[in-house]
Amino acid sequence: MYLNVPPEYCFTEPADAFEKRSADFVIIATPTPLHERLLELTLTWDFNVLIEAPLTDSMESALRIYANVKRHRRKVAVASPQRYDQDKQTLLRLVQSNRFGRLNYLVARYTENNRRSPTWGRSRHEMDNPLLIEAACQHLDVFRAIAGANARTVFTASWNPPWGEYRGDSTALVTLEMENGVHCFYEGAKANGASLNDWNNEYFRAECEQAAIELDRRQVRILRNPAFEEPKIEQVNLLTQPTWGSVWLTQMFCESLREGTKQPNTLKDHVRCMTMIFAAIESARTGKIVDVRAFLRRHIDAAKDAEASAGADPL
Repeated sequence: MYLNVPPEYCFTEPADAFEKRSADFVIIATPTPLHERLLELTLTWDFNVLIEAPLTDSMESALRIYANVKRHRRKVAVASPQRYDQDKQTLLRLVQSNRFGRLNYLVARYTENNRRSPTWGRSRHEMDNPLLIEAACQHLDVFRAIAGANARTVFTASWNPPWGEYRGDSTALVTLEMENGVHCFYEGAKANGASLNDWNNEYFRAECEQAAIELDRRQVRILRNPAFEEPKIEQVNLLTQPTWGSVWLTQMFCESLREGTKQPNTLKDHVRCMTMIFAAIESARTGKIVDVRAFLRRHIDAAKDAEASAGADPL
């Protein structure tokens, strides 16, 4: 209603919209379990697609989507805005500047009080692994960007406290080793008593050779000191540009369609991110460290459709 879209432009069936209205591309922003079916329909109508993160809710589905998109030769970009938000980009570029030496490890915290259903959306309260799929998929993607590498191994503990009104796990502690040796630790919770670092106000800290770079509730600061002295704190202004997050990603996607420029948020890159998430879920289930690349290879090899198996290889 707030968009003031005329009734003749509103449809309850996607196929009716595709048949009766022309479009430059399709945006999919539905609950995650519906993504694969809607994306398949959209590709049938030969549209390019901008789809909201997370891509889907299982590793098998992610590989089917990847193979299907390759067959149709359409552009599919994933709107994963946390990585492209103003505060995370500021932290990323400070680390990449090498002003503070080599990166050692990364820490992140995302904690909220959404314990009561449906405060985080009914579909999330009713799905398996909502915290890891719906939130950590973007936060761990920030790890990938700052570390400059994909995950090598992951170890996870996840659970739902008795007061969390979720069918799946609403809380997780995740330890990652990236392929370049950077270590990462993530604390995520949706049923805490206080929202210390809620959505868009997360905590990230990059421990570098010569300083700690801290992002806390959209404030960035640099901390450093000799032994046994109080840290010297330098406040850092956030980077500025006209747009960030979803708007910036949408602009870049439109430019890639119009001008053929390279899009940063490719489906292949996001499948690598989702592989890390589903490997984390596997670790929580088994209680074991999971080799992420081997996890992906097992799922590719297990694909029943030989054609899909051959096409669905984002390694």
